[in-house]
Amino acid sequence: MIDYISAYKGLYMKRLLLLLLCALPLLVSARDRKADSTWFARNYTKKETYIPMRDSVRLFTTIYSPRNRSEQHPILMIRTPYSVGPYGKGYSNLWDRHYNDYLRENYILVQQDVRGAWMSEGTFEEVRPFNPDKEGDDTDEASDTYDTIDWLLKNVAGNNGKVGVTGISYPGFYTTMAALSGHPALKVVSPQAPVTDWFSGDDFHHNGSFMMMDAFGFYSGFGKPRPYPTKKRPRGFDFKGQDVYDFYLEHGTLPELKKLMGDSIAFWKDLYAHPNNDAFWQDRNTRNFTQFIPKNTASLVVGGLFDAEDCFGAWNLYKSIEKKAENDNKLVMGPWSHGQWSKEPGEYMGNPRWGSKTSEWYRKHVENPYFNYYLKGKGSLDEIAEATVFFTGENKWRQFDQWPPAEKENTFMFLQQSDLLSFREPNRSNSYDYYISDPAHPVPYVENIHMGRTREYMTDDQRFASRRTDVLTYNTEVLTEDLTLAGPVIADLFVSLSTTDADFIVKIIDVFPTGFSYDTLIYGKGNGKNYPMSGYQMLVRAEVMRGKYRNSLEYPEPFTPGEITEVKYALPDVAHTFKKGHRLMVQIQSSWFPLVDRNPQQFMNIYKAEKEDFVPCEVRVYMDAEHPSRIVLPVLE
Repeated sequence: MIDYISAYKGLYMKRLLLLLLCALPLLVSARDRKADSTWFARNYTKKETYIPMRDSVRLFTTIYSPRNRSEQHPILMIRTPYSVGPYGKGYSNLWDRHYNDYLRENYILVQQDVRGAWMSEGTFEEVRPFNPDKEGDDTDEASDTYDTIDWLLKNVAGNNGKVGVTGISYPGFYTTMAALSGHPALKVVSPQAPVTDWFSGDDFHHNGSFMMMDAFGFYSGFGKPRPYPTKKRPRGFDFKGQDVYDFYLEHGTLPELKKLMGDSIAFWKDLYAHPNNDAFWQDRNTRNFTQFIPKNTASLVVGGLFDAEDCFGAWNLYKSIEKKAENDNKLVMGPWSHGQWSKEPGEYMGNPRWGSKTSEWYRKHVENPYFNYYLKGKGSLDEIAEATVFFTGENKWRQFDQWPPAEKENTFMFLQQSDLLSFREPNRSNSYDYYISDPAHPVPYVENIHMGRTREYMTDDQRFASRRTDVLTYNTEVLTEDLTLAGPVIADLFVSLSTTDADFIVKIIDVFPTGFSYDTLIYGKGNGKNYPMSGYQMLVRAEVMRGKYRNSLEYPEPFTPGEITEVKYALPDVAHTFKKGHRLMVQIQSSWFPLVDRNPQQFMNIYKAEKEDFVPCEVRVYMDAEHPSRIVLPVLE
């Protein structure tokens, strides 16, 4: 006989289980969903105030405090030249970025317009130098941070006496300055994509070469004078056209760009007045002062492997703190563009894909635990390594006790005839390749037509450049095993010029196999553009050296035409695995336009170069027994 009651019960339980399974994602979503603007306003109060500095200048500050008073809360501060708006009753969109994690932890979030910016009083100074010998009411960004922290501790109810400072890009610079403040309540800082050295490698110069497109696009708006506190955003230059290559070729001399910029932007004049790495730039290099970071202020330096603005800064600020300071100092480098980790899942960068939400992993496993440990006494640092670095190619996070890793070994790869790159030293004599670098037809930095500088160029397909006669290309044979690089790459070239100066751009490229495509079940849709990845030439790292600075960024030297000369310089660190079946490619060229301003290829002050000063140059790259041009790779064993 059939047991209808048992059967009914079984069916009922199955349906109930099915309903629960269907509802579970909704329940989890409701519990774990991000705070939104409504949640933020409901759970936080907003207060705007002016905080007095030691010289009586007042800085405009917005304080978001949790309504939850069941415990005392830490303070997390962001100091910025980019505005703490909206001003008045409206709430910031902090909830829509990685600060959301701190809202859920009931942090007190503080935003401040730095001195001379937006609604703050005083005079703004670009990358304002640190003064280690302040007396009386002398100020710098470190003292402004100190005075702000002191005021917050005394005037913000419910704080637990512990403060952290963070910031991305220019706010990353102010975060480094905060670390130099020495305030005993400042327990942790996180300079992220930090402006560190604007002559050697960040934003506006790379090895003395002027990053023209970024500088002009940025300062035509950002650098406009602000004589009085304001809530109004300045307008940038009206380019009108749609082709950035044509615009800068038409207005390609720096004196002509100076005319377009006008006479009101002070820092544009400073750029032209300091063409070499003189005291003006050295005073603004934060690496010169990291020895003043106190032992009780921990630091978490964060950056992107493919950060077009501040890739140099993150790697090198970390190394400087590690060398000079005695604090707890850690490094995170992910497969990101500028600040991508703060607002996107981090599953891809341009066409290459990573197969996971790298930004979310980093925040959950590194940043949030790090701040919670130092500011809330919560959890431990046992799972956070000295260096946490994502390796593209193999697409996984690795952890190290130091960076660069102790296990890496510098390995030479030599340029050879027939476009070959190999571990074998050349044995020929008087062997070289050459190209004509013509400033009238510079090598573009990307293939497509656009106006604003792209972030994706850092991983773009380089096949367009391989096809040019003014670009030298060298390939390894197809790799029979994985090749992992971990650290700075050194370009060591022997060259001769027909003129007295030239630029050198060296690119490290991963050549994908013919027939390659991503498995969408693992890697998703990426950017959705379905770019053909068969034979893709992924830019892994590239860097420019202005030839006259080959021996010193402070004291330029001309080349002697026809004389073989060594040009040796470091590219920012690499964390990449060239997979079995791929090839490693090196490209060498002398223009990267309009990312970098054109070199007239004559030894002179390029900021004064007129159209008639730009001349073609024959560049020879030698690859013989006496002059073995080579790339020094940091191979991870």
